[in-house]
Amino acid sequence: MRAVSVHRDALVVTSRLWQTNATVLRAGGEAVLIDSPYFPDELEALPALLAQAGFEPDGLLATHADFDHLLGKVAFPALPLGVGEETAIRLRAEPGAAQRDLRDHDDELYVTRPAPLSLGAVQALPVPGRLDLGDAELELHPAEGHTADGVAVFARSLGVLAVGDYLSDVEIPMISPGGSIDAYRATLARLAPLVEEADTVVPGHGSPRGRDETLRILDEDADYLDALERGEERPALPDGRATKGQRGIHEENLTR
Repeated sequence: MRAVSVHRDALVVTSRLWQTNATVLRAGGEAVLIDSPYFPDELEALPALLAQAGFEPDGLLATHADFDHLLGKVAFPALPLGVGEETAIRLRAEPGAAQRDLRDHDDELYVTRPAPLSLGAVQALPVPGRLDLGDAELELHPAEGHTADGVAVFARSLGVLAVGDYLSDVEIPMISPGGSIDAYRATLARLAPLVEEADTVVPGHGSPRGRDETLRILDEDADYLDALERGEERPALPDGRATKGQRGIHEENLTR
């Protein structure tokens, strides 16, 4: 696990699995943790790491209901977890799904956890909407397409945009169950003007990037969706993402 400062009031913590990012934003004496690292030792170390850096969170946000974005509750079980309205609906409609997915991946990776994931009551937040953070505001923007739910969080005062599982430099667009090409395209269109106004964009997986690099990734992702819709079996994947693993994701996308 590594931690990188992208602003004096924004820290990105990256798990050693899937380059999964958690973003901590701070303003006016308050802080919020968006998403989470994966491994038990990372989650155990997270509170001390953030406290040492002066980023003790007062609340948690998850960009969507995939299990690898919900583990902040393991590190901070007493903190409230906020999610977009569609994510709250998905969690209610799929009781235990995140826990089962986590258990299956833990079994595959030989990971043992001291206790199962417990989300407790989650707070449903209106999307689009705004959330106070100290003396600043967080903007919540809809981001569906990868899944049926999703939210991008823009801390405009910090210039930091956390987009969930979009705009990654290590993953091609992934159309998971409940997602769709049309919804993914709509999310890219919504994200484009936000990226233009951001200094740093943090994807759910991969490296935080500046606006110009992220806009290039956005264009590449739009081109990939066009190839996917045409049913191309061997499309040209972007540099850095033309890997065996991403080819496998493309094959799964084709089936959906």
